[in-house]
Amino acid sequence: MQNISFYHTAFVAYLEDKIQVKEPASLYDPIHYFLDLGGKRLRPLLTLMTADAFNGDYKNALNAALSIEIFHNFSLIHDDIMDDAPLRRGQPTVHEKWDVNTGILSGDAMLIIAYQLFEYYDANTFQELAKLFSKTALEVCEGQQYDMDFETRDDVSVAEYLKMIEFKTAVLVGAAMKMGAIVAGASKQDQDHVYEFGRLLGVAFQLQDDYLDAFGDPETFGKQVGGDIIENKKTYLFLKAVEFSNAEDQLELKHLFAINPSDSTDKIETAKQLFQSSGAADATRKEIEKYTQMAFSVLDELSIAEDKKNVLKEFGNDLMNRRV
Repeated sequence: MQNISFYHTAFVAYLEDKIQVKEPASLYDPIHYFLDLGGKRLRPLLTLMTADAFNGDYKNALNAALSIEIFHNFSLIHDDIMDDAPLRRGQPTVHEKWDVNTGILSGDAMLIIAYQLFEYYDANTFQELAKLFSKTALEVCEGQQYDMDFETRDDVSVAEYLKMIEFKTAVLVGAAMKMGAIVAGASKQDQDHVYEFGRLLGVAFQLQDDYLDAFGDPETFGKQVGGDIIENKKTYLFLKAVEFSNAEDQLELKHLFAINPSDSTDKIETAKQLFQSSGAADATRKEIEKYTQMAFSVLDELSIAEDKKNVLKEFGNDLMNRRV
């Protein structure tokens, strides 16, 4: 296996070559703009790495990797509309730079392009990839709906929250890895194990994202820090803060997450203070570590060389310790 930067360079070059300028510009320009914003490229890198880990040619997995990346970005464009988010990766969101209708239609086109990329594979591989992709895409939609539903509920449990992030985020990480295994011709057992590794890593990744949303550096995080607080999202931080707080602080938290002030500066700072003083911030960091270690334990089940397992473990450690 190669190092992470090798796969990143190979994938970005393929993306830039594959996604050509087309007409009408008003449909495709927003797609190019959003894909050019970059990001971590976590999911496609995992697809390429997994194909390589199972002795496949990573180049054969490039179309599957690109499909995953385009689908992920499609979902982000629509998420940004639903959240009315002003920034993505430090730049204006598509609906802010153009308008909501453009964001909807360009996002729809990206979903179709994502499916088209499976046409480059033989019939059996196409069927396996498309079946996994359809299942995962629907789960992502379910996760997004749970996320929106939770904004207006005051009885969300930790178990419900973890299910939501599993569907909204983690299943796509698992699918990205399983696609690499499918393309490489790995056994069904290895496909399932590597999916589970990705799913668990995806939960850790989302918990870290939630933590950084409150405590990340705005210069490196890329998104609006405190966005989840502004949107009254019942994240793991919030749920644990309610669980750990005394009655007075519980009331203050619930009040904060039921209002929408025109200036959210005080709301964000007060919520962050309660997250820290209650112990919720520490509990979230421990949960990130727990899911990361659970993911690593699955690596023992994979029928690949130890050095390849170590590359995947290193990738997981980098994710757990990220600051962006």
